[in-house]
Amino acid sequence: MIDGVRRFFGQDDEERKKWYTRDLKARVVYNSNFDLYSALSANWRDTVYCEMGPNLPQPEELPAVCSDIMIEYTQQVLKLGRSLFQLLSEALGLKADHLVDMKCADGIAMLLHYYPECPQPELTLGTSKHADSDFLTVLLTDQVQGLQVLYQNQWVDVPFVPGALVVNIGDLLQLVSNDRFVSAEHRVLVNSSSPRVSVACFFRHGTIRSTELYRPIEELVSEDNPPRYRATTSEEYITHFNSKGLDGTSALSHFRV
Repeated sequence: MIDGVRRFFGQDDEERKKWYTRDLKARVVYNSNFDLYSALSANWRDTVYCEMGPNLPQPEELPAVCSDIMIEYTQQVLKLGRSLFQLLSEALGLKADHLVDMKCADGIAMLLHYYPECPQPELTLGTSKHADSDFLTVLLTDQVQGLQVLYQNQWVDVPFVPGALVVNIGDLLQLVSNDRFVSAEHRVLVNSSSPRVSVACFFRHGTIRSTELYRPIEELVSEDNPPRYRATTSEEYITHFNSKGLDGTSALSHFRV
């Protein structure tokens, strides 16, 4: 999968430009900074974004240099996601399939990130501080360091472990768990010596434009622990997240009650 990302970004400009668009509703979106016109500053990063589920795209709908591995990798991550959601459901004291039955594991979006070498890395970031807008993120990285997580108000490097994946709790899982799980704030640094690539798979509702409402799970709220968030759809949440951009603040605050 990492090689597939490198193949795409290693193409000449004309080949890559065939996929360029700022229409975030396109099946495949290739651009730099999805929030270019809303965030406080631009990041040092190019991204290919693609909705991969619940209905897998046909190979001809994807960049030819990486279409096969994008489909195969998605199928494997979907299996992993179901297992993770079952474990998370049990951790909440719910039946194993609770989050799966809520369709948290149905939809998946894939983001191929490329962070070029930067001549002045101290002046920018690859990705600004943020938490993800989904239920769960499965992240694959190469060996180049740069990912950091905010822990006890300190930025901590996430070490590269060969063969391992990084898993983040996202905002929507924090919302439905009524703060039992907390989304992970993170950022990415850049460096002057080598480019960095990563693949982020976002789990969220299978149809982003679904009218299905998400609210704190009934079994997790009580008179002593009332709902902390109002109901929202995936589309409303992600639209708010995208319009706000990566400005360093949490998108969840807009939905608190």
